[in-house]
Amino acid sequence: MKRFTHPFLLLCLVLVFSCSSDDGPGDDDNIPDPETGELYFPPVGSAEWETTSPNDLGWDTTAEQALYDLLEEKGTDGFIILKDGKIVVEWYFGDFTAGDNHSWNSAGKTLTAMTVGIAQEEGFLSIGDSSMDYLGEGWSMLTPEQEANISVRHHLTMTTGLDYTVDDPFCYDKECLLYKNEPGTYWYYHNAAYTILDQIVTSATGTDFKTYSYQKIRDRIGMQGNWITVGYNNLFFSNTRSMARFGLLCLNQGTWDDTEILSDKTYFTEMTTTSQNLNPSYGYLWWLNGKSQHKAPGSETTFEGELFPDAPDDLIAGLGAFDQKLYLVPSENLMIVRLGDDAGENQLGPSSFDNLLWERLNAFIGE
Repeated sequence: MKRFTHPFLLLCLVLVFSCSSDDGPGDDDNIPDPETGELYFPPVGSAEWETTSPNDLGWDTTAEQALYDLLEEKGTDGFIILKDGKIVVEWYFGDFTAGDNHSWNSAGKTLTAMTVGIAQEEGFLSIGDSSMDYLGEGWSMLTPEQEANISVRHHLTMTTGLDYTVDDPFCYDKECLLYKNEPGTYWYYHNAAYTILDQIVTSATGTDFKTYSYQKIRDRIGMQGNWITVGYNNLFFSNTRSMARFGLLCLNQGTWDDTEILSDKTYFTEMTTTSQNLNPSYGYLWWLNGKSQHKAPGSETTFEGELFPDAPDDLIAGLGAFDQKLYLVPSENLMIVRLGDDAGENQLGPSSFDNLLWERLNAFIGE
């Protein structure tokens, strides 16, 4: 399993901060398009995975070394590019190997978002319901009336209104969950509010969240890896190919080859498009490029412009602390994974490394 350089940072891996908004889904610019080309899916229960070469795709191989050098310089452990589901690039650095596990950090939130969608599809919950319906009255320090106003969707969109300025924003014990804003009126990347989704799924399904996630996603698409609890954080650890498998599943809107993992396409669309008006660059725990504004973890500021100017506008991403990256470009049937150490800024989600990496990717793949 991947060791982290800084023990303190391990406790802070998934901290998230920014502001919240209304309940309804927004624009559909980032909806993956399954009609862009046929996708290949590696068989479940096998290490087989078809490959294709940059030359066959017409990519600029003279730019390949510069991409490799950047990844090596920035402490990358595992890196994969899939085109149409086939491996184009698979690189490992230092003593990290294809069999080694690494934490996804907050990129694992994308797994949670899909797990919630599956639980809703199976009739165990509705994201429009009050989270009190699944957690019971008194799950926080709020009044019953205030608790009743927080829906499952608010947890998915970082708009619960729970106080993110508490001493330990990871803490989801009752004493740490205080009122700050009306739900749906403020967006802030608050880790405790997100983590409560695990309890909601457990209560709704009658199955432990981790087990339910394994049964419904991991085991059905041939992933390996596990959710591991570190302090108040549930972190998903897997090898690089397993993250790529999940990315491929999402690139195909929740269908693995002919197997429907999440067949509710309405939920998938809501998950991967603007979910509220306060931060148009955020769906249900997914980051969205190509929007006019964005907020960032740890900040109350609204920034003008898209997240990553050098990345494709239809990019959707799972982004984790210390530069764990899961990129999907639906218009190109492109999926990219980067796992490794912090690339330099200790950010909890988007960072300047994203744009730098896309500069090198564009030179290699072509804009």
